[in-house]
Amino acid sequence: MRQNGLRIAVLCLLSLSAGSHGYGQAQMPPDYRGVSVRIPGIFVTPVPNAPFSAAVEIISKQKMEDGTFNIRTTTNHIARDAAGRIYNERRQMVSTAFKGEPILLSAHIYDPATRTSVFLDPFTHLARLSVLPHPQPVEAGVPVLGPHAGAALTAQQDMGEQTIGTTVLRGTKKIWTVPATASGTGKAIEIVDQYWFSPELSVYLITQHDDPRTGEQIVAVKDVNRAAPDESLFTVPARYRVVDETPEP
Repeated sequence: MRQNGLRIAVLCLLSLSAGSHGYGQAQMPPDYRGVSVRIPGIFVTPVPNAPFSAAVEIISKQKMEDGTFNIRTTTNHIARDAAGRIYNERRQMVSTAFKGEPILLSAHIYDPATRTSVFLDPFTHLARLSVLPHPQPVEAGVPVLGPHAGAALTAQQDMGEQTIGTTVLRGTKKIWTVPATASGTGKAIEIVDQYWFSPELSVYLITQHDDPRTGEQIVAVKDVNRAAPDESLFTVPARYRVVDETPEP
């Protein structure tokens, strides 16, 4: 397995507590979007009856034009309550020599019961609120965008199960092939994505994206606490001004 040593090192970061939720209702999050300047971290599926809080460690090994690598990291905080409301942060990427907690750039609160999405800006103290429309069916033949643009999913492999602590993870590897005409390198390349999914939490606890053109990113959830998170995480702080950005019907 490519970068196997690095994957094992990230697995050792995980400190998970036990849960008792069944696997039948597990919902798979969307695929990872790949190496980028704005790194979204982990998608927290807004499902009920599976509260938790955790930290998300991101390691980015970005390939530069001169062939060197820029290695950066950050740690975000995430949470979900028993009603399925989610809290998800985005913090500044910093060098591996940085000490302390990176600056908070934004936070997202989502309530699936009302489909209310709120983005908190800690610099302006604005809370951008919008009520999301119900999702429409995805049309067949929609082109692949983002880092997988021009690629075709050419292989998908079941990597089996492994247990970290008492939490079972199920692994999947996806290989996307970009033809020489679309890769920008003059030759065909393969993008390899690996996912380790927790059916108990309906969350990818580890994602690894490796694109030979742009580099590698690993996103790992650690320090999972299955107790109910602080309710204040899911409310707009008093000092924020709410701006309703819901489009007119």
